[in-house]
Amino acid sequence: MTLVLLHGLPLDARMWEPQLGALGDQASAPTLYAIPGETMDAWAEAVLDSVAGELVLVGASMGGYCALAAARRAPDRVAGIVLVGSRADPDPPARREGRQAQLRAIADGGAAALWEAMAPSLFSAGVDPAILERARSIALDQPADGLARAVRAIRDRADCRDVLADLGDRSLAIFGEADPIAPPAEVEAPHKVVVAGAGHLVGMERPEDVTEHLRQVLDRWA
Repeated sequence: MTLVLLHGLPLDARMWEPQLGALGDQASAPTLYAIPGETMDAWAEAVLDSVAGELVLVGASMGGYCALAAARRAPDRVAGIVLVGSRADPDPPARREGRQAQLRAIADGGAAALWEAMAPSLFSAGVDPAILERARSIALDQPADGLARAVRAIRDRADCRDVLADLGDRSLAIFGEADPIAPPAEVEAPHKVVVAGAGHLVGMERPEDVTEHLRQVLDRWA
């Protein structure tokens, strides 16, 4: 069984460095912008093709959307899914308008402009400045074309609430207490845990908490 860690926007696989370091050979982490196409289904198919056998998919925000798309396509291969600051419902109209604003930001100023637009929503007010700077440095490395394709894939993703419901006990949703993008009280999930004091990118802000939850689900779902 392979643990596949799928990153969030506007970062890449390096956001999972603490988990990769702790879980060693059990885990892999692709960078989604390198995959051709601009739909979650295309990205999910590529993720499934890249790893043989049974998978546990862990998705942060955008990565969670990709994980759910993969579970819809290959339910027999997905032993379980962990959503980290992610959700199964599609973008409502107001959030779709926000995606258009993100696309304009990328067109006007590339990765730097998208980071400036998103940064206030990614971490809690008390985040370690070193973690914030690490996230910023990763975000600024990203290609504008890849970011734009990602935003379109997020905007146009399918409703996966039925997928999450079917997973049932083979799912876990981890939220930061101070997450304004996926507020824990507003997001439905069969099983959820809330990490105190963390924001949206809880895997970076509270890496030990997320790693421990991953160890526990690997033990249960193995």
